[in-house]
Amino acid sequence: MRNWLGLEGKVAVVTGGSSGIGAQIVASLLEEGAIVYNVDLHDDDSDKMNYYFLKTNVASLPEVKKTVEKIVESQNKIDILINNAGINLPRLLVDVKGEKPEYQMATKDLDLMFDVNLKGPVYLSQEIGKQFTAQKSGVIVNVTSEAGQEGSEGQSIYAATKAALIGFTRSWAKELGKHNIRVVAIAPGILEETGLRTPAYEEALAYTRNTTVDKLNGEYSKSIPIGRVGKLREVADLVCYLSSEKSSYITGTTINITGGKSRG
Repeated sequence: MRNWLGLEGKVAVVTGGSSGIGAQIVASLLEEGAIVYNVDLHDDDSDKMNYYFLKTNVASLPEVKKTVEKIVESQNKIDILINNAGINLPRLLVDVKGEKPEYQMATKDLDLMFDVNLKGPVYLSQEIGKQFTAQKSGVIVNVTSEAGQEGSEGQSIYAATKAALIGFTRSWAKELGKHNIRVVAIAPGILEETGLRTPAYEEALAYTRNTTVDKLNGEYSKSIPIGRVGKLREVADLVCYLSSEKSSYITGTTINITGGKSRG
């Protein structure tokens, strides 16, 4: 049923909305009639109705403050925040073979992933949370990962940031519930290939798991009970549902969307 979710006219902010899961979330929210602000470093250069792009480094609090101020000045409200922006650099704690020191975690890797994956959601949630508390309404959806629940070989930094975001979700829900604000998280598993799954990423992941890129790709769907990788639209559909009043009693929890997979 068209418009069943009741998102028409809702103002949604999506971080990292120019590619991958974020781009599909933007598209799906627009289909539901929402007004969508894509907060990212690069736009996808598309011309869509009710779509706005605000170039923002989510790890910079001054930039985040300016972005939120612009949205509130223009729309007088914000209804939904989707903390989607994230980065994943496969890294080992110890490169036992000693062949690829660049794939052993270093300070720069920690700084980059913690900045984008954790500081970004904190800054956006804090600044938009101020608007939410003034309105006495709002929804925050944090895009985490199955890796944050199960751990992931070769991706411990990424998994740690996603685990922390799951913890933030539980705590923020307890803090903000009294203000009629919901905070939920989703934890996607293995999804269809996007531009973010680059050859460099696959090479690094294969090395950290002591396998080849070909074998790695061949193993993706074998561990999924439903027998296939997930679709970006399936993830976006869940985000739209959680952003709507149809899920008004769901808060403080993380919903897996993994096709039944439960191993990192």
